[in-house]
Amino acid sequence: MRKVIVISGAGSGFGALSARALADDGHTVYAGIRETAGRNAGRVEEARKYAEEHGVDLRSVELDVSSQDSVDAGVAKIIDEAGRLDVVIHNAGHMVNGPTEAFTPEEMARVYDTNVLSTQRLNRAALPHLREQGGGLVLWVGSTSTRGGTPPYLAPYFAAKSAMDALAVSYAAELARFGIETTIVVPGSFTSGTEHFVNAGRPADAERAAEYEALYGGMLESVAGRLAEQAPEDASASQVSDEISRVVALPDGARPFRSHIDPADDGSEVVSVVADRIRAEFLTRIGLEDLLHPAARG
Repeated sequence: MRKVIVISGAGSGFGALSARALADDGHTVYAGIRETAGRNAGRVEEARKYAEEHGVDLRSVELDVSSQDSVDAGVAKIIDEAGRLDVVIHNAGHMVNGPTEAFTPEEMARVYDTNVLSTQRLNRAALPHLREQGGGLVLWVGSTSTRGGTPPYLAPYFAAKSAMDALAVSYAAELARFGIETTIVVPGSFTSGTEHFVNAGRPADAERAAEYEALYGGMLESVAGRLAEQAPEDASASQVSDEISRVVALPDGARPFRSHIDPADDGSEVVSVVADRIRAEFLTRIGLEDLLHPAARG
């Protein structure tokens, strides 16, 4: 069944790959991109050309996830054009790296805003439509860093992705009685095929960063290199978009709560299996087992 889908942060990386894969599957896909008429106009043109060359329904929509007004306007445009919205994919994110102490609180707040508060803005704009329809899918693109191996110098990003994961878990239960399904797709450390590491921010306090450099010299380059070494040669970011495409195609009520795509196998899946089992057991023990699955559409 053709679905209407919006993806945040779809100008590059997992978002752009997923937008194309889902459009190839026959869905109407809105690639959420900020500054579509400015610095990202080239990415909008790339999406337009892809749609034209492949005969698919891939559209771009202005979606600055740091602005509620922008997100509200973007979702309103989708509803106006397509008449409905079936799938919301939270993909927007930003990585920073460096010694944690060298980041100012304001810098850490910006990382949290991009990776966590952005999802709340999009949910507040989109969920009223999904609730009114009595169904839909909210798909969160998480990170194995929330529960797997956590190398140093990535703490603000790890903390934000952990917060996003916790938010997704709570939302899952609160949306279930509306018939809205939740899946958390959990990519590992893909060091190529995305722009996470290339565009990663650095801390403003260079003086404190230099003090760490005395004992942790070359740590930034070392972490990226060692993560790359853990992945097999055939690891590709398209594995994530392929999994997102597979999950969306599954029948309502049959989708996994969580799915890991982690070629480096940092241990996150082992921890998540236990955590998700405990969640299910506890909700059942307190009589809320119906919240573990979306209610059937009436």
